[in-house]
Amino acid sequence: MKQNELSPAPGSKHKRKRVGRGHGSGHGTYSGRGIKGQKARAGGGVRPGFEGGQLPLIQRLPQKRGFVNISRVEYDIVNVGRLNIFEPGSEVTPDRLVEAGLVKSLKKPIKILGDGEIDRALTVKANRFSSSAKTKIEAVGGKAEEIGIAQETRKG
Repeated sequence: MKQNELSPAPGSKHKRKRVGRGHGSGHGTYSGRGIKGQKARAGGGVRPGFEGGQLPLIQRLPQKRGFVNISRVEYDIVNVGRLNIFEPGSEVTPDRLVEAGLVKSLKKPIKILGDGEIDRALTVKANRFSSSAKTKIEAVGGKAEEIGIAQETRKG
């Protein structure tokens, strides 16, 4: 095959519609615009969403209310009861939580919540702890250490 023998696939190329070039072209006289009316005029037409004077859908819907707190921090949560998969006396860090599959990624800060029971002493390092989680970890002889939240993890 040579470069001069190449051609586009049949049906992939369309001929340009040449309007206003006489009756024989099939697009003469009104040039595909119909007869009279707002849409037939030069520069005519209606804005997007216009419904002929009827109250448009966008205006009929209730407007957005309230506000979004741009300082809100979203956490990945892990319940205390799920920490029993770690060996007693080991250190649980955010990296270990990702390896264990308890957290998908380290993009969000991690918060330990108090649901469930823990039966082993662990040193847990996370960004935040609920008060019930902290008391449960310390009740079995473990330690709950808070590591700070980086400024970039904030929403907004």
